[in-house]
Amino acid sequence: MTHTKKIWPEYFQKILDGKKTYELRLADWECNEGDILVLQEWDPETKEYTGREIKKEVTYVGKTKNFTFWPKEDVEKYGYQIIAFK
Repeated sequence: MTHTKKIWPEYFQKILDGKKTYELRLADWECNEGDILVLQEWDPETKEYTGREIKKEVTYVGKTKNFTFWPKEDVEKYGYQIIAFK
């Protein structure tokens, strides 16, 4: 299955450069390993597509609603971070 999503220029460029190897999205749509993610660069200032796009094969999808690894107070103080590796 192919999924097309908007992505802001700063994140698009990092993926294009190979620095960003993940995508954080609201899980309001079904995405599975082997799917194709088409990311279309969207400029939030002009509210228009730039015309650039990149296609990536989905290799892993992790979903969660609740992290119970850390106390709520620590999460509110520090937040979460996503770490990509290869």
